[in-house]
Amino acid sequence: MTASPRHAGLPMYGEVEFRPAVQRWWSGLARHLRSCGVSGVPGLLAWPEDRYRQWRDPGLLLGQTCGYPLVNHLASEVKLVATPHYSAPGCDGPRYAAHVVIREDDRARSLGDLRGARLSVNGEDSYSGYHVWRRLLPAGEGVRTFFGDVAATGSHRASIRGVLAGEADACAVDCVTHALLSDWLGGELRGTRILTTSPPAPGLPYVTAAATPDGEVRKLRDGLFAALADPALRHVREALRLSGASVLEPGEYRRAFQACAEAGD
Repeated sequence: MTASPRHAGLPMYGEVEFRPAVQRWWSGLARHLRSCGVSGVPGLLAWPEDRYRQWRDPGLLLGQTCGYPLVNHLASEVKLVATPHYSAPGCDGPRYAAHVVIREDDRARSLGDLRGARLSVNGEDSYSGYHVWRRLLPAGEGVRTFFGDVAATGSHRASIRGVLAGEADACAVDCVTHALLSDWLGGELRGTRILTTSPPAPGLPYVTAAATPDGEVRKLRDGLFAALADPALRHVREALRLSGASVLEPGEYRRAFQACAEAGD
């Protein structure tokens, strides 16, 4: 493995307001990675507009992606390192869920009440914002047959804003994003409520470039677990709701996310 600097990015819970805390977490994690013998560890995270370009870059030392693109777009281009745990409602160890968010004054009491409603989604490559509906809607129903209108917003945060503005009636939001928004920007959730929560699925994994040798993947894991146990990083972990990590088999992701890709709308 070259000793020249490589790049790292943790974009999945990377709202601008959270980024200083994410960078502090990375600074502590980077210190432990170096202590475990990982070479070329960058001091600063990269925040590119094009996440796929970053994920596919052979210089990726450590990144974070979603299970759906991992399985359906990136399987040959990255290796799994570990799946972080988050202490957020809807999480269970390395698994997470999506909350269905509607306006507080909406009369809906069940998912059935949303038939024909307007849906906002962050993007069609998102499990928690789009494909999760295949686990929520009645058998045989698809997003575009159940809802009256489906509009892409580009982010969970924008989807919530669309619901609040009356531009949509509902959205599905990653439960960790929802918890972090509640912690950091609670006013943006005021006027909304959670209608229901999806079944859990494997969470958003840390990955490295496919070319990373297996020995270095082990060092990345060692550094990650050391950082998760470091008392000096407790406050930043709590601020980001990080509570641990697990090493899941790639098959767990394939079983969860190939099935949702194969299901039709």
